[in-house]
Amino acid sequence: MIKKVLTSFLLIAFVFGFSTETNAQFWKKKKKEAPKTAQKPKPKPKKGDIQPYGKVVTKDHKTDDGLFKVHTKDQTYLFEIPDSLLRREMLMVTRIAKTASGIGFGGGKTNTQVLRWEKKNKTILLRIVSHNVVADTILPVHEAVVNSNLEPILYSFPIKAFSKDSTATVIDATKLFTSDIKPLGFPARARRSMQVTRLDNTRSYIERVSSYPRNIEVRHVKTYFANKAPSNSALGSITLEMSNSMVLLPKVPMKRRYFDERVGWFTRGQTDYGLKDQRSKTLTYLDRYRLEVKDEDIEKFKRGELVEPKKQIVYYVDRATPEEWVPYIIQGVNDWQVAFEAAGFKNAIVGKRAPTKEEDPDYSPEDVRYSVIRYLASPIPNANGPHVSDPRSGEILESDINWYHNVMSLLHNWFFIQTAAINPDARGNNFKTETMGELIKFVSSHELGHTLGLPHNMGSSAAYPVDSLRSASFTAKYGTAPSIMDYARFNYIAQPEDKGVALMPNIGTYDKYAISWGYRPILDKSAEDEKEILDGWILKHAGDPMYRFGHQQAAGVVDPSSQTEDLGDDAIKASMYGIKNLKRILPRLEEWTSEKGENYDELSTMYGQLLGQFNRYMGHVSANIGGVYENFKASDQAGAVYTYVSKEKQKEALQFVVNELFKTPEWMLDENIFSKTEFSGSVERVRSMQARTLNNILDAGRMARMIENETLNGSSAYTLVNMMSDVRKGVWSEIYSGRSIDTYRRNLQRAHLDRLDYLLNKAGNQRGINRGYLKISGINVNQSDVKSVARGELKRLQRDAKAASNRGNTLTRYHLQDVVDRIDAILDPK
Repeated sequence: MIKKVLTSFLLIAFVFGFSTETNAQFWKKKKKEAPKTAQKPKPKPKKGDIQPYGKVVTKDHKTDDGLFKVHTKDQTYLFEIPDSLLRREMLMVTRIAKTASGIGFGGGKTNTQVLRWEKKNKTILLRIVSHNVVADTILPVHEAVVNSNLEPILYSFPIKAFSKDSTATVIDATKLFTSDIKPLGFPARARRSMQVTRLDNTRSYIERVSSYPRNIEVRHVKTYFANKAPSNSALGSITLEMSNSMVLLPKVPMKRRYFDERVGWFTRGQTDYGLKDQRSKTLTYLDRYRLEVKDEDIEKFKRGELVEPKKQIVYYVDRATPEEWVPYIIQGVNDWQVAFEAAGFKNAIVGKRAPTKEEDPDYSPEDVRYSVIRYLASPIPNANGPHVSDPRSGEILESDINWYHNVMSLLHNWFFIQTAAINPDARGNNFKTETMGELIKFVSSHELGHTLGLPHNMGSSAAYPVDSLRSASFTAKYGTAPSIMDYARFNYIAQPEDKGVALMPNIGTYDKYAISWGYRPILDKSAEDEKEILDGWILKHAGDPMYRFGHQQAAGVVDPSSQTEDLGDDAIKASMYGIKNLKRILPRLEEWTSEKGENYDELSTMYGQLLGQFNRYMGHVSANIGGVYENFKASDQAGAVYTYVSKEKQKEALQFVVNELFKTPEWMLDENIFSKTEFSGSVERVRSMQARTLNNILDAGRMARMIENETLNGSSAYTLVNMMSDVRKGVWSEIYSGRSIDTYRRNLQRAHLDRLDYLLNKAGNQRGINRGYLKISGINVNQSDVKSVARGELKRLQRDAKAASNRGNTLTRYHLQDVVDRIDAILDPK
């Protein structure tokens, strides 16, 4: 039995053993094929899943390689953001690039925003970064600052793909610029004024996206529905082209230089909670280029030798600029070299022609590496010099001067009216190329000063005695003002006998001082430690008017020594000389503007310019009434910052206005010009000029300063009552002398009644403001002396007019009877 079983086992083993190799191969094949039969089909990718790079960026895309790679196809724009740029800070500068009539001008900056790209899960977040509030990271208060300033998310992008080497992330950025993202589009203030309701997507699109080594430039056209469109209002919409420049900020911020109000400068600031002060404090620092001494030249610089900076400031003149003006614009840039020499640098700044396409095919004025003077074919009579700066340090990263074609018409009109009396080159409708070239050079230098960080210094021109501006030797050395940043245009003071006198400003004493103060390197010192040295540089020139900074004033003039368009230290004397020259120009105006075959448009224009110049003189003088001088000082300097204009000067100023304007300026009533330029208007024009200056004098803020001056200084002040009495005697002299009152004077007198009515019945209270440019004297009109003085003047006038109403010709009597009734209505409006 055992033998039989064993035999069967061996037989089975033999059979299977014989088949072992074959069966092994069979099972092996089965194992290989098993996955095929067991494999499940791959799930289809869901919408929004991260895709392989080649599926997202295809051969059909056009790629522009720069700061980011920008891939374009069918109006879709993909950004390929390197990981190295995630969390790096970038400055987004939003401008209106092209616009319709009535919406400002192309090139105007509307917003700046610091942005940061950040990866979060399967998305890229674009956050808004604020540098307004800070604290040192090592301080405990830093955590409180962070907790109080969470960075808002501007936009969120799904990640589309990663680059093949996984060092970059691809997103679709299209909707960032096609949607109505308010910080990147039309500014809120303009939306409110034009009653913009919403974006019209069907008329909005991306024009292009360009990538440069340090910036991304996006141009997109936006159309908004608007209830109050300033032009083409029947459309009910406005269309404009926006420019968004995203600029990479330096990895290491430049060392700051802290601001001092005694030297004018464009600035930015931060509220720093990490200081030892027992309250938050705003630190303000200068906007300026990064000018540094080369390492190998440090010893030369310390010895006082001029050295070249590590990086030169270069301005390129747009290729579109007419050839005849290019050398003058370049010279306007190069003229600033002398100011930088005062700061210790040679060849620090230079103007160049923009390279041609053959010379540099990659050059673009939109590339942030280039600062450009752009020539714009626009009817706007202006030029401006904005710049882009790092909010962390104030470093100017790039600047463009926008040069509008019709700035030449502005220059022509100013130069003609202000100098033609003594200057044959300023006569005529078109100047010689050399004459216009010098004017263009002047504007080029002025606007370039803004791009370097300098604001207007309206107090500069008051440094020169008026009669010094009639001296050829003085003006040859000093120009017409210590700063080209003043609006000291052209020398209207010089008289025909003043041969060889200079007619326009140049880079002056103040400009060299300010550039040196702001740009001269202070080696081996922190920004905080520089302050003592900078203060010493200011104190060295304390009290010298050549080194004074006077703020531009935006709403009304408080300080009469910091005005636009004025010259010299005495507005009354300067205006007297200016009016003498206008009286010389007027009889020759037709001769100097007439051209064979042309109409009288130029004559009309220049007559209007002449009256405008006369109005400026009235403004310069009347600003002294109730005026307060502002001379900035540090707390360790003796003397007042604010001082009242003397009583004598104020009284003299009012009398000048009475004599030159309120007594009808008959010299400007040229019947020959009227007969060739208008069918009516001369009477209304004189009334408007007189009423404008009268209302300016009888301003509630001016009255507030006069009341305060009397309260503080008593009889040494020019009082409100005295001023109002002098105005009345000057405007209403006929009712005291018994003479008939002509048309012009009747109109002026009614304008005076209207202003007194305004002060008594309509003037509102105003809040006091002192913020640099904006200075407004606060006054509660209802609870001040203004109404009582206005009422008293009206009653006095009513009594005097009634007494005189039976004298003079018929119109005079009717006028005075009407005056009595008008005053009744003003005193009792019900």
